[in-house]
Amino acid sequence: MAANKKILKALKSAITYVDNSMPAMDKKDENSLADSIWHVAAELEYVLFLFSITVRDKVDKSKWKLNPKLKKVELGPTLVTVQDLLNEAEKCTKNEKLLAAYKSAYIARHYIVKVQKEFARNKREALKKK
Repeated sequence: MAANKKILKALKSAITYVDNSMPAMDKKDENSLADSIWHVAAELEYVLFLFSITVRDKVDKSKWKLNPKLKKVELGPTLVTVQDLLNEAEKCTKNEKLLAAYKSAYIARHYIVKVQKEFARNKREALKKK
């Protein structure tokens, strides 16, 4: 049960950072946006670690469908998807449906990693133009 409290606390933190990323995106504040996304990713890594030691052998991640067609990341819709997945993970954790919560958090992390890769690619391209 203590693990569930830690999971919920980290999920709430990740949700707060995703929520904070929206105004930063609207204002085109790249530094604040990148910082928020980094924190979301860090919290999700912690959440996934906690899930992995809580759920252990009950997980077959190979059946969890990620979106392989996500080649070009559209920031706004992707962040909304992450927000939805994190809210779902939080709800499932509160209802003791840890496998469903783990799956939502796992997929959310997949999207956040795509966003981070897109940021890195954009930064490299901007440096090449200088």
